Amino acid sequence: MTELAGERCVPCRGGEPTLEGPEIERLLPAVPGWRVVDRDGVERLEREFRFSDFASALDFTNGVGERAEEAGHHPALLTEWGRVTVGWWTHAIGGLHRNDFVMAARTDTVYASFSEDDGPDS
Repeated sequence: MTELAGERCVPCRGGEPTLEGPEIERLLPAVPGWRVVDRDGVERLEREFRFSDFASALDFTNGVGERAEEAGHHPALLTEWGRVTVGWWTHAIGGLHRNDFVMAARTDTVYASFSEDDGPDS
């Protein structure tokens, strides 16, 4: 998690290939808890994070949003009472790029910053 989280997202304007099976399988262990899902024919990294209340879930959502703005790479975020679902993929190429794994690792870092008193458990 830490190594990927420290990487910089590289600009991706399209035209680059999406990551394929072996590349995805090599990177996936670096972001435990994340899974590859197909949404409307597009592979994404997705993970659900749990919290003790809505306020904590919203704080987490805002933290992920701040990291996304800093990187210029934006996820799908579904914030509900006690949980947030985060989805990363690269819109410009219609699938997964290394940047998505970097941002998944950064998302995990945001989640780890919540104290046990806030009640996160994924």
